[in-house]
Amino acid sequence: MSTFELKTHKSGRTYSNPYFFILNKGLNSGKPLTNPCPNCFVVTTSTEEEKNTLFHLSMMLQIGGFYAYYLKGSVIPFISIDDCRNTLKKGLKSKAKSEYDFQKHINTVSVISKKEKELQNVIDKMAVLKVAYIRNCFKLMQSNVTERKGVLLP
Repeated sequence: MSTFELKTHKSGRTYSNPYFFILNKGLNSGKPLTNPCPNCFVVTTSTEEEKNTLFHLSMMLQIGGFYAYYLKGSVIPFISIDDCRNTLKKGLKSKAKSEYDFQKHINTVSVISKKEKELQNVIDKMAVLKVAYIRNCFKLMQSNVTERKGVLLP
């Protein structure tokens, strides 16, 4: 079974073992992050494989809404470190029952996430293209208006 350590991240701190971060405030609480932010926990593991497994497990728990059950606070919801730790442990226990299926699920989620990033990249490029097209249209319209004004006025 995987072992991990979950602590509150303090900016400026460095870690020697493999690690990733988990957002602990807002509606995206539980979302795993590769880079730290002011409101996050740090998960350290002994191996890179354990880190990847826990990262994807945390992603699956967050997308599935399993962290949302533990959100507290009315203005800015947050998840406590104990609730986050216990949710990860419960996820690991269910993983232990069917190791092969869990790895298959992680691979599937990884492929879907990769495809989602590719599609988001295409959407971003389409948005840039749309803005460039609209600006070009207005540029052409303005040049046509100034040409007409030049012809109409003596």
